[in-house]
Amino acid sequence: MSTRPVRPWQIAVDLDPAGDLPLFVQIAHAVSADIRRGRLRPGDPLPGSRRLAEDLGVHRNTVLAAYRELESEGWIDSAQARGTFVSRTLPEPTPRRSGQALRTGVPARPAFDLAPGPEGYFPMPRAPGLLALPGGVPDLRLVPAASLARAYRRALARPDLLGYGDPRGLVDLRRVLADMLAATRGLACGEDDLIVTRGSQMALSLVARTLLRPGDVVAVEDPGYRPAWEALRLTGARLVPIATDAGGLDVDALAALLAREPVRAVYITPHHQYPTTVTLAAGRRLQLLALARAHRMAILEDDYDHEFHYEGRPVLPLASGDAAGSVVYIGTLSKVLAPGLRIGYCVAPQPLLERVVAVRSYTDLNGDRTLEAAAADLLASGEVGRHIRRARRMYLARRDALVDALAARLAGVLRVTPPSGGMALWARAHGVDPSAWARAAQARGVAFQVGRQFSFESRPLPHVRLGFAGLDERGLAEAVRRMAQALADLRKP
Repeated sequence: MSTRPVRPWQIAVDLDPAGDLPLFVQIAHAVSADIRRGRLRPGDPLPGSRRLAEDLGVHRNTVLAAYRELESEGWIDSAQARGTFVSRTLPEPTPRRSGQALRTGVPARPAFDLAPGPEGYFPMPRAPGLLALPGGVPDLRLVPAASLARAYRRALARPDLLGYGDPRGLVDLRRVLADMLAATRGLACGEDDLIVTRGSQMALSLVARTLLRPGDVVAVEDPGYRPAWEALRLTGARLVPIATDAGGLDVDALAALLAREPVRAVYITPHHQYPTTVTLAAGRRLQLLALARAHRMAILEDDYDHEFHYEGRPVLPLASGDAAGSVVYIGTLSKVLAPGLRIGYCVAPQPLLERVVAVRSYTDLNGDRTLEAAAADLLASGEVGRHIRRARRMYLARRDALVDALAARLAGVLRVTPPSGGMALWARAHGVDPSAWARAAQARGVAFQVGRQFSFESRPLPHVRLGFAGLDERGLAEAVRRMAQALADLRKP
């Protein structure tokens, strides 16, 4: 008489008939979990379907369905007359098919506390048919795409660029950037005096994390650039707003602040102040440098929109006249070419630069080496210079077209002073709430920024900021027409 062999394993699973998952899935999960834990090893026999059904108190068809599921996933093998065994070749761990996971989705909330943090910064929406006038956004149609593609192909043909690299950035790019800064900014620097980053925002963030300690006071322009404020604030620094006027930052107000308490740094956009577009007056520039020397205060100079200057010669950066080592100079190629091509740079004295490089190495290891090689190629060949000259001519024409359109349709509402450079204008509004106007304009298919967005305390400011670089003359005229329609909508009884 034959005896039934004793199976070495008994399944232990708490089945929940009222649960979200079918019983056969619950059984399959229990078996595969034991295989993953090593309780069941490759080649081990499994109970027959009838016996397991009896042990678990379920219908045999439920067990058969569980075994079919396990076999389809590669956990078990079944052979006629031999039985069912753990597969000798187990599957690689892979996510289960949708609807079969124990977790039905990412939890809505974490099971732990979060540290305080800022809201994210997102560019203006670009819905279909919307005419957007964001300040500081270039016309992507002007990008020398064919030349850029060729430069990328040449970069991708270099296998060395696909490995890890210097956290300071590709030496080819640092070399041509140093040459460009010497020729156009009057900055006497070499390739070892700068770091290449993924945009000027990253450069500022790295400098802030290197320079600032919790509780340090940092003076900032008001109105000003909120993403920069948040990068500074994330270090634990305390920001103090300093008013701006027609001559840029009120340096006398900064001097008064310095008389009251130590100031670790001042963040400033002196060439084309963001958002007002004014240039820091010559006397204030000298006064600011003197204050920095006297108080050992760092000047974080963001050379915003330096390339796009339309009248006279562009003013040289503060860093060009800084012999004491007070200025940390930050610039970008992203505004020159396209925001999606993230290339920024920072020039600083060596002790600070070495620390910035160290922080970068633990943040990002290195940048996009193929992009950096392509950018170096375009700079060295003169393609970037030709692009800047072409874009400057077109942006000047668009600035004038926007000023003319505003004078024709909104002369009594907006007081406009044409900016000497940059890609946007700052206009004072009369007799209308800019925020209400912007909401009405959005309904008419045109978007623009208002003064409140740039106020340190989000106070209502009677200003709007209108970018002119991203639309051609026809598009700008249509945008102003829609703005006028939105204003008429607001004034309807």
